[in-house]
Amino acid sequence: MDDARPDPFATAAAEERWAMVRGIVAGGALTDPAWRAAFEEVPRHLFVPYYYVGGGADRLWCEDPDPVRRAQWLRGAYADGAVATRIRDGELISSCSQPSLMARMLEELDVRDGQRVLEIGAGSGYNAALLSHRLGADAVTTVDLDPEITESARRHLAAAGYRPAVITGDGTRGWPPRGPYHRIIATCTLPCVPQTWLDQCVTDARILAPFATGLIALRVSEGEHGRYAEGRFLHTPAYFVPLRGTLPRPVRRPHLGTLPRRVSENQLFRFLLTLTGATLDPREALSLWQRERRPERERFGITVRDGRQWAWLDDPEGPYVWPLPGG
Repeated sequence: MDDARPDPFATAAAEERWAMVRGIVAGGALTDPAWRAAFEEVPRHLFVPYYYVGGGADRLWCEDPDPVRRAQWLRGAYADGAVATRIRDGELISSCSQPSLMARMLEELDVRDGQRVLEIGAGSGYNAALLSHRLGADAVTTVDLDPEITESARRHLAAAGYRPAVITGDGTRGWPPRGPYHRIIATCTLPCVPQTWLDQCVTDARILAPFATGLIALRVSEGEHGRYAEGRFLHTPAYFVPLRGTLPRPVRRPHLGTLPRRVSENQLFRFLLTLTGATLDPREALSLWQRERRPERERFGITVRDGRQWAWLDDPEGPYVWPLPGG
């Protein structure tokens, strides 16, 4: 006779996954039934068979002989927080992002059936699996510079039953063979927007990427001199590992010790200072921030046009504009 008893681990994993989804929904995300189904059905624990805690001092593992630590690993796999999946020489180089933030980003990507998506930063493969669930694996391409990351992402995806194109390469160059793309989503922080991405998009494509502790949503259009893109930041804060590739390195942030602590630790002020880079020193940034009544992220935007790119406040042609690295 077949043993019809439920698998205790499968039951526990499903309960953790459903609890994760309930928490995300309670926070206001996953209003789209298709994305909710993806989060309910894609097993996140398969994408984080191990991860680091305590700043990298300890590793939780799915095959730990201690059942208490295995249970801790499973709970952490479905907790609403980012988990560090790869640390090299003490530096975090890859993680599996916070599920609620991933849900908001995927909903903001605004995909439609039949569209092709390019993901920059394969990470654990979990985001590509969610996209594959929603659009079909043939519509999804994910690129990462690190062959170890792409190999593990490919393995995780196969274990979960998904086979999108997983490419080892410089994400700053996109991946033309699978284009043109209707959507591009980055899961790493950009110092500037690669023109190559725009060139690989269809007109009216959407690019969503972390930038300066925020999320920029760009619309790609066709202009007199070629493709250009423009858009505003979303309200949501976002902190990701930096994009690795051939783009300029982010500008080192100036010392904030000359400012009051309540200012230097304010998220919106740090966003402004990070966005304006070397253009404004902390005192100039503080003066602007106070003069404009502590502007929220949504008042800022980015334009990429005619070989230049710049950040702006309120108006891309207004008085407050700042050139971006490489722009």
